[in-house]
Amino acid sequence: METIIATGEPRPLIRLQGAGVGFGERIALREISLTLRRGERLALVGANGSGKTSLLRLLHGLLPHSGQVERALLQPEGRPPRAAMLFQQPFLLRLSVFRNIWLGLWLRGLPRGERDERCRQALACVGLAGEAQRPARALSGGQQQRLALARAWAMQPDLLLLDEPTASLDPSAKREVETLIEQIAAAGVTVVMSTHNLGQAKRLASRVAYLEGGRLVVERPVDAFFFTDDLPPEAAQFLRGELPWT
Repeated sequence: METIIATGEPRPLIRLQGAGVGFGERIALREISLTLRRGERLALVGANGSGKTSLLRLLHGLLPHSGQVERALLQPEGRPPRAAMLFQQPFLLRLSVFRNIWLGLWLRGLPRGERDERCRQALACVGLAGEAQRPARALSGGQQQRLALARAWAMQPDLLLLDEPTASLDPSAKREVETLIEQIAAAGVTVVMSTHNLGQAKRLASRVAYLEGGRLVVERPVDAFFFTDDLPPEAAQFLRGELPWT
């Protein structure tokens, strides 16, 4: 069940209560309870297959689910929170860099002048203003991820969902993308990011959630997750680099 709750700050942006997701006989998420507030930065960690991507898709509203999902009715705008999601491999159209951003704004019905201005601002923000007329698929991997971030930023989301956004990038490109994520979060956007890079979780997150077997085992502020001795055994084992199925 999905509901809209009337709210102002600092009430929850999105709240999951006992939410679950299944694909046929396979259970991807089990009884997930989680609250996200405006401006938080949550890192999702866990082994492959633990449910991180499914949770991101659930938060985006892309998956049918059991349990309850409540989305705030933001005030004074009077609308549900707007979400944007970046996948591990950004999907770019066979269009120019500029048009890859422009098309999403056109589909949202923005006036042409506002579309063009948002595109220019977004490309300047990620350092791609000089590449506006290049084919998007001709960009390097790091540039493509920066373009994907620009496309999301141009939509002015309240919630940005990132699925391992730097997994396939070289160290220089990773730093560039991390800097952009920090800038977006500093503007008040709620960021939820899956990552296998625990150093990245420490640098970028204010909270960390550990998932295993589709369950949210523990969720804490970043310091309480990494620098205490009372984590549940599964999470402590993961931090020691031990695979959960061994």
